Amino acid sequence: MMTFNIFKAIGDFFTNVLFAPMDALRLGDLTWGAQNAINWFFILIGVILFAYWMKESASFKKKGTEDLA
Repeated sequence: MMTFNIFKAIGDFFTNVLFAPMDALRLGDLTWGAQNAINWFFILIGVILFAYWMKESASFKKKGTEDLA
């Protein structure tokens, strides 16, 4: 019975806490502009991380340590 309660608590946590922002998007509590701002924020993070990854990759290639394995 205890394991059932643990899994039920995990399910409730994901449903009621972690998915709450997705419910706000789905139910239309946010305006169209706010919904798109969230998307652009995540796209911007992805572009910044990709640029950092490419910069680090270029520095390793310049040092000659790209594929030592």
